[in-house]
Amino acid sequence: MNEPIVDPSPTSANPTVVLPARPEAIRLDPATTAVIVVDMQNAYASRGGYVDEAGFDVGPAASVIGRIAQVLDSARAAGMSIVFLQNGWDAGYVEAGTPLSPNWHKSNALKTMRARPELAGRFLARGGWDYELVDALAPREGDLRIHKPRYSAFFNSQLDSILRARGIRTLVFTGIATNVCVESTLRDGFHLEYFGVLLEDATHHLGPDFIQQATVYNVEKFFGWVSTVADFRTAVGQLAPKES
Repeated sequence: MNEPIVDPSPTSANPTVVLPARPEAIRLDPATTAVIVVDMQNAYASRGGYVDEAGFDVGPAASVIGRIAQVLDSARAAGMSIVFLQNGWDAGYVEAGTPLSPNWHKSNALKTMRARPELAGRFLARGGWDYELVDALAPREGDLRIHKPRYSAFFNSQLDSILRARGIRTLVFTGIATNVCVESTLRDGFHLEYFGVLLEDATHHLGPDFIQQATVYNVEKFFGWVSTVADFRTAVGQLAPKES
């Protein structure tokens, strides 16, 4: 008996591959698939960044950088779109909101800067080191970069229109934090009719380990599909390299 395969683009004439995933395999068409790199910024993955200064351990976060780089190499070779997301605000923090915004109260970056005035203006401000992507994951020609002012990249951004203009139907998620910006964006994508695939070992969470497990459970059971870097690279590696 054949295992079920989810097919987001059943009428596609392009070469496709089947990605092993939970709860069932999913077919990937490179022309309609984008790899989403969530917030791989110095703020979240480098010593001296906001997460480090706020008291979280950034060591494990840095460990996903190499795995994400492997995913991007495979995706680029197959001709998939690459989208880098960057979380933050303008240098004056107008986009971050006022005390009338829950973001003002819940953002750990904003709270840390208020508690430690010597850090004011350092975290997640566009143009600053903290906001920039880590050097090892620098975008290449043709990659897309999307600024986002809240956890979900679909809120007040151009992401949805950019993806739809390219005919993208499937989003493969990597990045930080699994339980915050990754899950928020994947959930919103679900409600906008995107097929979301979480590469669980190419993401990292903020908080105790059960938080990662909870997001993986949520995605697998309710919002999308879960796979791994090795399975992604093996599946996508079956495709002939896209001519440059």
